[in-house]
This record gives sequence, C-alpha cells and structure tokens, in this order.
Amino acid sequence: MGSEEYDCPVCGQHVTTVIRRHKTLGAWVPKWVAGPCRNPECEAYADPAAEAGVGPVRAARSGRSEPKERS
Repeated sequence: MGSEEYDCPVCGQHVTTVIRRHKTLGAWVPKWVAGPCRNPECEAYADPAAEAGVGPVRAARSGRSEPKERS
C-alpha cells in the first residue's frame, strides 16, 4: 500500500504517486494512483501551470440562508 511505483503508459518514464480518495461505507478511504506525466516530449504530458487553473471553483456554504428584508 503506497509503496508501488508507477510508470507513464505512453513513454514509460517514472511518474509520481498521488493520493485520491473514494467513499466506502460512509468513510473516505485513500487510494494511491499514478500521477500525471511530467515528460514534455510525451503525448500524455500534463503541464503543471495548466493544472493549477483547471476545475470549477466551488463556493462555501454556511447552511444558513440570508435574512429576509421586512417591508
């Protein structure tokens, strides 16, 4: 668990191990998987600068609604 080393399936270069998580029986469980390829000459190359801005921004919810104005 966590001691496995991964290689890029396209170029064969060593890639880092990253931790993902999945829910099992109501608990979040870690899962170690292969990270993105950092070889710029590879077809599966993942640019670190492009990854930083990827994904939607989620607003935090407080669980309380805004107070209504009285007239």
